[in-house]
Amino acid sequence: MKIIAFGGSNSKNSINKKLATYASSLFKEASAEVLDLNDFALPLFSVDLEKEIGQPQLAKDFLDKIASADFLVVSLAENNGNYSAAFKNLLDWASRQAKEVFHQKPMLLMATSPGGRGGATVLEIAKNAFPRFGADIKGTFSLPSFNDNFDFENMKISNPEFDTQLKNIISSL
Repeated sequence: MKIIAFGGSNSKNSINKKLATYASSLFKEASAEVLDLNDFALPLFSVDLEKEIGQPQLAKDFLDKIASADFLVVSLAENNGNYSAAFKNLLDWASRQAKEVFHQKPMLLMATSPGGRGGATVLEIAKNAFPRFGADIKGTFSLPSFNDNFDFENMKISNPEFDTQLKNIISSL
């Protein structure tokens, strides 16, 4: 099974990319490719710019990566209660080329943040919106207080309760 995983942030030290990387490593008999949104940096979407430059190759490249997956692991950053601008912009460009950005691929949808809600607001937004973009959400997970519950040295969830919760979700998929 091929997993495509990414964090919905363009931060070089994205905690959501770290969570997506860890979660993708928990799938048995699977290979994972972890995408970096910085590799898909696009100008700010507008219909005027789209008329001028057409549909960017980087958006197509992102769609091709998603299409190549058997399973998606996505962890979203929450910026002011919504998607990060980098992720939303990529979604906007990609959805102009293919309405079903996520190609009906099964998905583990997650979020984390340094705060106690663990990105719960963006997770709820995505849980409701992503199916309209072709996501087949099989499970969701939120990790609150990332800095207190993640072991940076070993790159894994350090809180046994949350780690077991994520492992149980993955084993049920």
